[in-house]
Parts: sequence; structure tokens; C-alpha cells
Amino acid sequence: MEEVVVLIVGAGPAGLATAACLHQHSVPHLVVEREDCSASLWRHRAYDRVKLHLAKEFCALPHMPYPESTPTYVPKKDFVEYLDAYAERFGVEPRYCISVESAAYDEGARRWFVVARDKAAGIEVLLTAKFLIVATGENAMGVLPEVPGIESFPGETLHSSTYRSGSVYAGKRVLVVGGGNSGMEIAYDLANHGADTSIVVRSPVHIMTKGLIRLGMTLIQHGMTLIQHVPVTIVDFLIVTIANFTFGDLSRHGIVRPKTGPLLLKAKTGRSSVIDVGTARLIKKGIIKVFGEISNIIGNNVEFEGEKERNFDAIVFATGYKTTVNSWLKDENCMMNSDGLPKKAYPNHWKGENGLYCAGFARRGLAGISMDAKNIADDIFSTIELA
Repeated sequence: MEEVVVLIVGAGPAGLATAACLHQHSVPHLVVEREDCSASLWRHRAYDRVKLHLAKEFCALPHMPYPESTPTYVPKKDFVEYLDAYAERFGVEPRYCISVESAAYDEGARRWFVVARDKAAGIEVLLTAKFLIVATGENAMGVLPEVPGIESFPGETLHSSTYRSGSVYAGKRVLVVGGGNSGMEIAYDLANHGADTSIVVRSPVHIMTKGLIRLGMTLIQHGMTLIQHVPVTIVDFLIVTIANFTFGDLSRHGIVRPKTGPLLLKAKTGRSSVIDVGTARLIKKGIIKVFGEISNIIGNNVEFEGEKERNFDAIVFATGYKTTVNSWLKDENCMMNSDGLPKKAYPNHWKGENGLYCAGFARRGLAGISMDAKNIADDIFSTIELA
């Protein structure tokens, strides 16, 4: 059995950031990661053309800005290089291939007892920790929805986490299911590579330019005086008005805006706006076709609500991710809900009972991760100092 002061489960951006903040306080810690590398989502489950959806000033981890030479919207390759440099700078050395199977708090010992498996060595690992930080993230496992008749589809079906490039789908009829950022960008990538592309958009969505999102984030981060005196609904109204002028009426093409404005919607639900990479233009030209909910699949034929149907060769499900924390965390105080997300609302979501914390579950991107990491490290440091 190995005893540690702080155990961080997960070596994605949240785990690395929290470890770096603890390092700044000289608090001993151990990071364990089930995969054989850090940031496996970005290295192995992100499509080739993906970039950070927000400008780099909103996406830096604590205590280390991006180099000046980094593009404003950071590509996947540059982001992975940044994370590697970040870990090296703060001496973060995760222990890889360690898959946590259970973690429970012992009231008598006043410690967390963690059972894990060393996948490389094929042995069980026992750890105890005074503080336990869940940093496995919101995107641990891809979600595939139940679609009537999907078992009869003879073509390729895949989740967006395994999609890499549209180059292999040139000339094929491809359906993308999901109207979020990943779905819209994958549809654009497919169309640009010559695929006959369609997309299922099931819910209202805000489509914005990068500039408008940057404006909104700037108002939130640096314009708090304005926000305090002008209701966020007014700011939303201005942003939506500009977006409507920029994109025109997309409702005739199957894209409907939510009634709640983009900033308020993000604050209330964590749902992000879609940052347009050129998909809206292709939709308006009819190059990318928009459909509603799938009602049934019979062979290659996909039937949609409204009695529309079409044949496809492949289906890409850009239907999001879910957490896996509830499969191993045994927390009697139930910090997480049944969906594996914090019960407490932001900004108080990150702290549980008995030295339990979570980082990267605020649905506020890298900025939220940075805030979590600082809060957790400061809280642990003050607890240790008072002990």
C-alpha cells in the first residue's frame, strides 16, 4: 500500500493544471492516468482539423501563458505541445496505465482508500490519500444514442472520437448526427473533402463567429462593470442581432436559435454556441443538407421526422461524451449526481466532503479548469497549513 498526500485521478488538462497549482504550493501529490499518455483525448480522440474554440487568452492553464508565436485559435498539435511543455515546467510526472477501480473514504483512518490496476504490469495497486481529486473530466467516454434500426445499417458507423479526416469519405454519402461544434466542424471537413454531406440538428443552437464569442468572453472576463450595470440579456441581444445580420435567417435551412441568449444559456446550462468555421455558408448553399430527428433506419435508408428519407454510406455520431466517475467513486455524501456531474452549482461545484474535490466538471472549458485548479490547490494548502 502506497500513502500519498494528494491523489489526482486523470492526466488531462484538469489533472495537469491542478498538479501544477499544488506544485506552486509545494504540496506533495501523485497523478495517475489510465491511458499511456497525458491528454489522451487530444492526442488520440480528436479529429485532425480541430482547434480550441476560444482565443488563446481564454485557454491558458494557470501560471503559463501561450508563447507569442502560438496562433490565436490554437490547433490540436500546438495545444498538445503546450500541455507537454506545461507538465515539464511544473514537474508533473503522471503514473500511466493505472486504472482506478474503486475509491472510498475510511472514517476511522480519515483517508481515501483507492484500488487500481496497473495495466502494464497486470497487478493490483493500493493507494491511500488524505485528499482525492477527480480530474477524469466530462468527456471520458463517447455517447452513442439509441437509434431505431441502426443494427440494420450495413455501412460504417463511428463516434466522433474516432473520426480523423474527411479524406477517406470522398464521394460517399455521409450523415453527421449532432449539431454542436464537433458535428458542425466534421460536416464542414467532410464536405470540403468531397463527401455528399448531411447533418442531423435536433435542438436549437446558436451559431456565432469567433469574433462574437471573443467579444462575449471579453465582456465576461474584463467587462464586469458593464455586466453589473447592463443585464446580460441586453448583451445577448446585441450579440444575437449581429449574428443574425452576419448569417441571415438560418431557420429556413433547419437551424433555429434558442430563445435564451448565448451567454445566459452557457451560464445556466453549460451549453456552448457553435463557432462557425464555414459550415453555415455550405448549409445555405445546400452543399450540406440539414435534417431533423432520425425516426428509423432500414438498411442504407435513413428516415427522418417529416417523412424525409435518404440513403447513406456512413454515419458519424457527434453526440457528445459522458463521465465514468460513478463507476469507481464510492462517495457516501454523493458529490456527483447520477450523470457523474457535480450536484453543487457553479462556482461551488469543485469541493465535496472529506477532502474530495473535482476539477474540470464546470462545463466552462479551459477557463473553468484553471479556476478549479487554483481553488482546489489553495484550499488544500490552507487545510494543510492549519493542521
